[in-house]
Amino acid sequence: MRDPLREIPGVGPSIARDLRLLGIERVKQLRGRDPERLYARSNALRGQTQDRCLLYVFRCAVYYATEPRPTARLLKWWNWSDVNLAKARKRSA
Repeated sequence: MRDPLREIPGVGPSIARDLRLLGIERVKQLRGRDPERLYARSNALRGQTQDRCLLYVFRCAVYYATEPRPTARLLKWWNWSDVNLAKARKRSA
């Protein structure tokens, strides 16, 4: 059986497990969620601060689940890094 969380760009087996630890079993459960809170909760459950790349994947995953017509560029998790988001804000200002 195919893992529905693996349809999210950037989500492999490890991050799918992280999402399940947060109680997320289906993509639609990510709609409207706060990626920062998901990341903080995941860190608390693990008892350590995890690499911020996990936060970037959570940002991408929430975008994917929430946006009915996602932009291809934004389906790459690295475009959700703090640096890239800051650059995007500067361009749009």
